[in-house]
Amino acid sequence: MSTEIEVIHNAAAQRFEARVEGQLAVAAYRLDGPVMAMVHTEVPVALEGRGIASRLVQAAFDYAQTEGLKIRPLCSYVVAWSRRHPERAALLA
Repeated sequence: MSTEIEVIHNAAAQRFEARVEGQLAVAAYRLDGPVMAMVHTEVPVALEGRGIASRLVQAAFDYAQTEGLKIRPLCSYVVAWSRRHPERAALLA
């Protein structure tokens, strides 16, 4: 039951979103100059354990890299994700 998770960057709301089975998962940020402060990651309980949060955070890091931004992980999930992905450490503020 592996389905591709489509992540959309909702710049107006300052978050990355994935809608899965009609439910919304988000990774929110606050732009502070050249730094994306990742403030909150939320996945509905029914969708946990499917790697959705990881995809959201990966999309945020990809966006930051493309746009020349740094990431400041203020959300505990993003802190843990960045520890599991040391290859992305250069993007950390």
